[in-house]
Amino acid sequence: MSELLPEKRKKINVFQLLPNLLTISAICAGLSAIRFGYEGNFELAVRLVLAACVLDGLDGRLARLMKSASPIGAELDSLADFLNFGVAPVLIMYSWALKDFSSAGWIAVLSYTICCVLRLARFNVDSRSDTKGLGGDFFVGVPSPAGAVLVMLPMVVSFVFSDLPLAPPAVIAAHICLVGLLMISRIPTYAFKKLSIDRGNAKFFLLGAGLMAAALFTYLWATLALVTFAYIGSLIWALRSAHKSKKSRGQRHGTQ
Repeated sequence: MSELLPEKRKKINVFQLLPNLLTISAICAGLSAIRFGYEGNFELAVRLVLAACVLDGLDGRLARLMKSASPIGAELDSLADFLNFGVAPVLIMYSWALKDFSSAGWIAVLSYTICCVLRLARFNVDSRSDTKGLGGDFFVGVPSPAGAVLVMLPMVVSFVFSDLPLAPPAVIAAHICLVGLLMISRIPTYAFKKLSIDRGNAKFFLLGAGLMAAALFTYLWATLALVTFAYIGSLIWALRSAHKSKKSRGQRHGTQ
């Protein structure tokens, strides 16, 4: 009787682990942002959160491009999002402006973090079901990476206008709570990752992207503040567009 050969172990190409490595790098960036925030190096802390945003945008797309998406990768990405966008930004804000407003400030921190985890849980459930929500052009509520940038807006503005006095801690705490509520709201927000343009306009889009990158490298905080205010404007515009669309659908159904 011949001896049974040992079962062959499945092998994986190390390049297929690259999306997961990007996610792990994003986690390292988020944790390091918390460290530098507590040390008072707020500019570096914000830069690391922004780096985590970039890595978050790359890992999933790279996994789909390489056809190496896996359930473990999806769970890892969700956990990284909670740390990088639900914990790190608001702890940095607490260290920056809320230490003297500790009790109410900490309630604002907890409020934002709970809203973020609820937002991520809702997104995960919707993405695994047949729920279509508001359609392919919109998210339901503010996505967690955008929430992280929004919640740090007062700090970014202070980097631009360093001579201006800081906003009162109560205002900062209210801002943090408001951003948290925006994440769990039903407000439609544009899904820019699904944005498509006419092929003839691609050159203008590339030119604009290049100029934006140059502005971010040269005037990071001013450009980031302008982009964030533009995003807030897009929220108002999306809400208005969705309201008009809903109203027109109601009028069509009423005439039938």
